[in-house]
Amino acid sequence: MNKNKKTAISVGVLFIIASVLGVLGRSFSQPILDAPDYLIKISANENQVIIGGLLSLLAAFASAGIAIGLYPVLKKHHEALALGSVGLRVMEGMLYIIGVVGLLSILTLSQEYVKAGASNASLFQASGTSLLAVRDWAGKLSIIAFTLGALMYYYVFYQSKLVPRWLSGWGFLGAALSLAAVLLAISGQIIYFSMVFILLQLPIGVQEMVLAVWLIVKGFNPSAIASGPAKTATNELLSGS
Repeated sequence: MNKNKKTAISVGVLFIIASVLGVLGRSFSQPILDAPDYLIKISANENQVIIGGLLSLLAAFASAGIAIGLYPVLKKHHEALALGSVGLRVMEGMLYIIGVVGLLSILTLSQEYVKAGASNASLFQASGTSLLAVRDWAGKLSIIAFTLGALMYYYVFYQSKLVPRWLSGWGFLGAALSLAAVLLAISGQIIYFSMVFILLQLPIGVQEMVLAVWLIVKGFNPSAIASGPAKTATNELLSGS
């Protein structure tokens, strides 16, 4: 098995890990956070909240690993966009981490709230609302970072034909819809994680699973891989002349 095939398999696996763990992490914690009495419920479901946070943390590292893993292949076709996608997906991972820190901070606040009983309830509620806002904004900004990074590497995929154009084109469109969804949520046109929001996120979610399987089974287009060094050599020759 050559190096490029190993890269394709590892990136495909990271796509699956990032998507699955991201969804699982949210499914563990979000139902509790959405409850009216979340400050009581979080403390009562401490292990569930911690597991959700850990899963989201692992998803953060996997998300950053996708662009880092793709960089050696993509840079041969468009180094600037390859590097930009790395920076944005690393930023996405950092925002994931901020969201996890916010979640664990709410857990600590919840434990203190239960100990305090009815005293200073309004202060605890205000603090909880602030921490929830931090977590929500980190989530929204992480989607923006993800979609911008994805648009970059799907453009390179499309131009280089490293994967079939129908697949990279689908990814580009899906990332654009995902970006539109979060911008609409920020502007108040739709509710964050409402049915409309989820439907707009669905195309990129499905596409990334299809891409993951394609990379694991088929890998990168060998002819596109071979053309990369030729293009790089030509560009270096032109820049040196």
